[in-house]
Amino acid sequence: MKTYTRDLNAKNSPHSTPRKVFLLALILILLTIIPLCMKSSRSPLPSAKISISEYRKIEIQEKCNIFTGKWVPYPKGPYYTNTSCLLIIDQQNCMKFGRPDTEFMKWRWKPDKCDLPQFNPVQFLELVRGKSMAFVGDSVGRNQMQSLLCLLASVTYPEDISYKHTSNTDYFKRWFYADYNFTIATFWSPFLVEARDADPNGHSLNSLMNLYLDKADEAWVSEIENFDYVIISAGQWFFRPLIYYENHQVVGCHNCHIQNVTALPKYYGYRMAFRTAFRTLQSLKNYKGITFLRTFSPSHFENGDWDKGGNCVRTRPFTSQEIKLDGYIMKFYLTQVEELKAAEKEGMRKGLKFQLMDTTEIMLLRPDGHPNHYGHSLHRSTTVNDCVHWCLPGPIDTWNEFLLHMLKNVREY
Repeated sequence: MKTYTRDLNAKNSPHSTPRKVFLLALILILLTIIPLCMKSSRSPLPSAKISISEYRKIEIQEKCNIFTGKWVPYPKGPYYTNTSCLLIIDQQNCMKFGRPDTEFMKWRWKPDKCDLPQFNPVQFLELVRGKSMAFVGDSVGRNQMQSLLCLLASVTYPEDISYKHTSNTDYFKRWFYADYNFTIATFWSPFLVEARDADPNGHSLNSLMNLYLDKADEAWVSEIENFDYVIISAGQWFFRPLIYYENHQVVGCHNCHIQNVTALPKYYGYRMAFRTAFRTLQSLKNYKGITFLRTFSPSHFENGDWDKGGNCVRTRPFTSQEIKLDGYIMKFYLTQVEELKAAEKEGMRKGLKFQLMDTTEIMLLRPDGHPNHYGHSLHRSTTVNDCVHWCLPGPIDTWNEFLLHMLKNVREY
């Protein structure tokens, strides 16, 4: 230290000037580097190779997984009631048919690391202005569409234009919002692939059917290129007895008990149906839409199977400690998610987006949300309780909060 001081003050030394410059430069460099190192140890800067929008997207994915969380009490209650929304069908109109409790409508989904914004009908309609949206699948998919109609009803009611497109207006619905030039449609296709009755005694709730696993159902394929957003789903129909066909040949069956036909698990048909549906979307020349997979929706039959007196009488959600995602529900869920990931990878090459609406575990926690015997349907036996569909209003409205959140992200990125 003494030598260092003496050198700085040695004005008569011939080397003093260059040495001063060198030492001053070294001090300046150290003063610059040390604070940066201290800062970087606390908060690493993003790589220059990642754009700001990409970095924000990573932040959202890491810090705000809207599908991980819990149900929390929400005393304000639902967005609408069965009297303020005139579009609820009897099958899900639980309050109309005397459900005595209302607590099931007073819960909201709370993600662990962020807030899920409330549904804003004006914002939704502005996002989809000039667009079209299709729900493809079974009656639970139609259940989500009916929830969306009610959520938008506080702003405007649509015109029912179903009769202009089909004679089967019970299963193929189409609604038009003239002020926003926005169309919503539902395509009844419970298997997503072609299916035909195979029971000699005719169709019933549990009759045998043929499933053509390599041929997507023309009921939706013939129309889907006209839609900008497609929400695709399927589930409970794959439990019934099914004969599986591929390339016009029987490859096996589920629960058919036919001699010399290979028994295959229900997950086989489920996987192949989604694979065919996703590949069909990718193969359509004029399809440019964004595809959302809404994952498997659990039923909650207790005290017996669906056809043996089973019911769903609970009035509160489960906690995550009371029930876990496992067993057949987990297998259905993983099967379709695996097929979505494959479709997502292939879609990237073709400029098509595939998104995951991860609702399975969320709805597993809601045994209180079903109609049970407080829903009426002309096509359903009054002796069978409904623990598959969801009351309106009810927890299914959360799916459309997810949908709005995802639409905003898709538009932003």
